[in-house]
Amino acid sequence: MNTRTEPGQLTKGAEGDAQGMEPRIRPPRMQYCTRCVYPAAAATPLTFDENGVCSGCRTHEEQKEVDWARREKMFRELLDEHRSPDGKRYDCVIPVSGGKDSFYQIHLLKVVYGMNPLLVTYNENNETEVGKRNIQRMKEVFGCDYINFTPSIEVLKKMNRIGLRKMGDPDMHAHLGINSVPIQMAVLYQVPLIIWGEHGFMNLGGMHSYKDMVEYTARYRKEHNLRGYDWYDFVEEEGITEQEMLWGKYPDDEDIERVDVRGIFISNYFGWNQNEHAELMVETYGFEINPGQFDRTYKRDSNLNNIHDNGVHDYMKWVKFGYGRVVDHVCRDIRSGTMSRDEGIDMVRRFDHVVPGDITRWLDYVEMARTEFEETADGWRDPRVWVRNEYGQWVKDNIWDHN
Repeated sequence: MNTRTEPGQLTKGAEGDAQGMEPRIRPPRMQYCTRCVYPAAAATPLTFDENGVCSGCRTHEEQKEVDWARREKMFRELLDEHRSPDGKRYDCVIPVSGGKDSFYQIHLLKVVYGMNPLLVTYNENNETEVGKRNIQRMKEVFGCDYINFTPSIEVLKKMNRIGLRKMGDPDMHAHLGINSVPIQMAVLYQVPLIIWGEHGFMNLGGMHSYKDMVEYTARYRKEHNLRGYDWYDFVEEEGITEQEMLWGKYPDDEDIERVDVRGIFISNYFGWNQNEHAELMVETYGFEINPGQFDRTYKRDSNLNNIHDNGVHDYMKWVKFGYGRVVDHVCRDIRSGTMSRDEGIDMVRRFDHVVPGDITRWLDYVEMARTEFEETADGWRDPRVWVRNEYGQWVKDNIWDHN
């Protein structure tokens, strides 16, 4: 019996199982963190210690040991060094999406430290209504100069298709834009300091220590944020030209050195707690969370700007690695003490497998057949995670089966 399933959707009731027969083909055994719920085959590289605790949890613990008063002093001195002495340029550039963390970054730089930042957004095109309202609110309450950049819509549609086929990520254009346009604006306006929020690979997976004080570099952009790809990987695909990808280019070394561009992460100086940021921004500035429940996570304050961020984009992450954004959210809440591990496992079991309702809209947007999407998605499954059993089902080793 060969049962065709939705891409990545685990189904029950195959004939052999119904008769009580044990499946002959079993998925690879997966290691999960004994404190949070991250698997070993994570999109964010991590390691495990002798107690089975992942490097992300261990790095999170470091926040208790950091001298944050000293870090704040370092941050204040760094800002003072980069303020425009004569008002002829902006004090810093802040890449923003209009989400809660963007509000927090601007609040910290503009309101608390009195900087005059230039805000820069890479617009993914498929804005949500709540995302649009938050962007408008951001412009009104902070009073900063703001650049909102959107590439050609036709190019974006092509890049969605190319990203899925070539990189396993329809949102690769967004990663490219977010990591290119703000740096270009810093060079264009001769602003040396770029202020990023958290270092995701450190805070989620523990790639670095808080002792390292890592900064944003061209290497970090290419090897980690862009997974080794860049603007030129889209050129000549579906007729895309180099001229149509100018916005995705990282500035030349000569330009970076001429302006002396430096990118820092706020999380190195203040730690990072997204739950606290959300509460503060809602109370202080009227930031809106999503009015309804997302298909694939219990959180309603994250990734609000693009219609497909919490849908088909996150679904592809689950198809590839066997987990999605709900795992990221659960791990943050477990580490912050607002959720137990058992509660987190229940959330993962509830949300992670869900096929989002926006797939049909996205397929219409990019003009792709459902069958092509399914076949392409299945081709990106990590063999460390997934296997087809004898009934044609894609199966994996689930964390709740370990308890």
